[in-house]
Amino acid sequence: MNSTENFNEDWLFEITPKNKFLSLNLREVWQYRDLLLLFVKRDVVTVYKQTILGPLWYLIQPLFTSITFTIIFNTVAGIETGSVPPFLFNLAGITVWNYFTACLNDTSDTFKRNASIFGKVYFPRLIMPLSVVISNLLKFGIQFFIFCAFYIYFYYNGAGIRFNSMVLFFPFLVVMMGVLGLALGMIISSMVTKYRDLSYLLGFGVQLLMYLSAVVYPMALIQKKMPQYVWLVEYNPLAYIIETTRYLLLNIGQISIPGLVYTFCLIVLLFFIGLVIFNRTEKSFIDTV
Repeated sequence: MNSTENFNEDWLFEITPKNKFLSLNLREVWQYRDLLLLFVKRDVVTVYKQTILGPLWYLIQPLFTSITFTIIFNTVAGIETGSVPPFLFNLAGITVWNYFTACLNDTSDTFKRNASIFGKVYFPRLIMPLSVVISNLLKFGIQFFIFCAFYIYFYYNGAGIRFNSMVLFFPFLVVMMGVLGLALGMIISSMVTKYRDLSYLLGFGVQLLMYLSAVVYPMALIQKKMPQYVWLVEYNPLAYIIETTRYLLLNIGQISIPGLVYTFCLIVLLFFIGLVIFNRTEKSFIDTV
């Protein structure tokens, strides 16, 4: 057999890059689910080993933040929370908000933080941000436990609080928060590979976003006091999740079905966009990180 015949032979296997624009790779992520669980375990163990107080840090932060907000916004600014103790009102919003910010901040530098691993071995890159979102559920669980402890304390001390009959939908709100943080984190992490300044602006942006998300005030207040700026809150999907959280856990505020439908649709759209951008970026990020 001469060289010409060898050259014209058909190959059994051919390795080519995936160039599909809408390649989501979700089936491949499922095939690597064992690796996903290993990364989740690594994230949890690493956090506890690198701190002296361990999970106590997860309790200290929301407690001090809630105390500060209660003094500034409820005592000094005079924001009323009805029959609900102001501290508990703030703690409910902060607990859910912290889960979103943890997911967003920890996934926003996925490519930069894991560049050394990504450059050595192949696995679906989406596993990294997914592991962060899942491992942060433990942090959320610890903070929600402290919320329940204060809830019981205030309840037995005569506070007019009770769970709403639709409280079973609360886990769905938590999932929406996590997916929204994941979606925005994937978009930002993809952009950070080319525009490093975004990582410095993220902290300021998250802080500003908190005040537009009804974390420290009911949505009805902004509708009453500043109707000309209420659209800034009403177009913010986070505000509907936080407002609904307080409605379910404290039976205060309001629930907007159109707002929740808008929030759900926007989260699905952002997740789809983030997934496409993330999967496109993983093919060339190693040249820019």
